[in-house]
Amino acid sequence: MSLTNCRFYPEKYPEVDSYVMVNVKQIAEMGAYVKLLEYDNIDGMILLSELSRRRIRSIQKLIRVGRNEVVVVLRVDKDKGYIDLSKRRVSAEDVVKCEERFNKSKMVHSILRHVAEKAKEPIEHLYETIAWPLAKKYGHTVDAFKYSITNPDVWEGIEFPSDAVRAELTTYISKRLTPQPTKVRADVNVSCFGYEGIEAVKTALRTAEAMNTPETPIKVKLVSPPLYVLTSHCLDKNVGIQTLGLAIEKIKECIESYKGGELKVHMAPKAVTEADDADLQALMDKREKENAEVSGDEDESVSEED
Repeated sequence: MSLTNCRFYPEKYPEVDSYVMVNVKQIAEMGAYVKLLEYDNIDGMILLSELSRRRIRSIQKLIRVGRNEVVVVLRVDKDKGYIDLSKRRVSAEDVVKCEERFNKSKMVHSILRHVAEKAKEPIEHLYETIAWPLAKKYGHTVDAFKYSITNPDVWEGIEFPSDAVRAELTTYISKRLTPQPTKVRADVNVSCFGYEGIEAVKTALRTAEAMNTPETPIKVKLVSPPLYVLTSHCLDKNVGIQTLGLAIEKIKECIESYKGGELKVHMAPKAVTEADDADLQALMDKREKENAEVSGDEDESVSEED
């Protein structure tokens, strides 16, 4: 094993009928030569007849060098090291399950590689003493790692190679796997041209802020009339989007109860990135500058009249 290549599981070879992630290395007349990414990059082959259920017109359209593929294991000759694989017998559901497991295993490997480098410990020893025992008990090592953040009992029975390994692993797991809040945002135009005017708008917007909870706090911010931004930080993105959707309905219901009241959704609730926030800030700065310039022009015109 090395810090970059190693098998993710205790077994040296995959079981027949199991689904594995491979990387395509070469395409030949017989089929495609691949490396099994979860099993220390050992060699395997997808026979030409196992590439597709349909008639093959072009191999390159079915499979490409450098691409990762989910395949099923047909035969394993441990003595000769031959592993025959099939792509055509893999369903879309099989692909999803295999990719999910592979991504979880990659996360475990990334964490163990970091600890191995920091604690000067062979990575295979970390797999043998920590990762594989946890996988046997909890189904997958990454699930045990996540659970350990709030439940230290996970480590009972685990024999760490050293105190340095334990300290580095627990610290790094907390850093990498602790759920981070997602920012959800919606932009709405809220206006009222009736008698109540701005007071109606303020009342309507307060109905959104009244929906605040510790899990999904809601904030309302003015960009420039009639554009307002609703934001929420929450661990579950879908809950945040749903909450802002309900908040918009409350605002709409309230503002439309006033004569001349109206709400238009400028941007529906969605998870936003730092780039989205930067664009919003640029817009707010622009509007603020425009308002300042208008105010300045008005003052100048008044003084000229004087």
